[in-house]
Amino acid sequence: MDIGAATGGFTDVLLRAGAKKVYAIDVGYGQLDWKLRQDPRVAVMERTNARALLPEQFPDHPTLTVMDVSFISIKLVLPAAAAIMGEAGRFLTLVKPQFEAGRGQVGKNGVVREPGTHERVLREIRDFCPVIGWSVRGFTWSPIKGPKGNIEFLADIRPGAGEPLSDEVITALVSEAHMALRGAEEV
Repeated sequence: MDIGAATGGFTDVLLRAGAKKVYAIDVGYGQLDWKLRQDPRVAVMERTNARALLPEQFPDHPTLTVMDVSFISIKLVLPAAAAIMGEAGRFLTLVKPQFEAGRGQVGKNGVVREPGTHERVLREIRDFCPVIGWSVRGFTWSPIKGPKGNIEFLADIRPGAGEPLSDEVITALVSEAHMALRGAEEV
């Protein structure tokens, strides 16, 4: 599944990697690239709220979900997608702090600049996943900043209990991201 498919960047990557079928899910419509829209391996699910997805909509039982959502916390989407994938599933999701942090934590033009806010967002996602029977197995920072300059992260989330990532690991990751993407003067 590609939740937040938009133009289909992740859908294309999945197909090139050998996916037999990709459900391209987006709340919007008309954005998916024409070539992908015509590909018989792509099931286009536009105007679809990912929070309301049901297992019976997916007879092929997808086991991998990539996710790039905006204007909504991934914590609101994870439960429905997890129920679809079951115990064999895996999430590789983009974490956009500007949509995870509270309004008071987001700066001018929607940019989160404070390392402490990034750390809090990642800890909250780590702590949320066990509530739905899943766990974060790893975070990394994206080498590509968001359109307005936001530092974004990627999460590998799998079913069951995993070794919890320590606060120290998260702090080190955020520091590394800020050093690489913003420069030493901001850290």
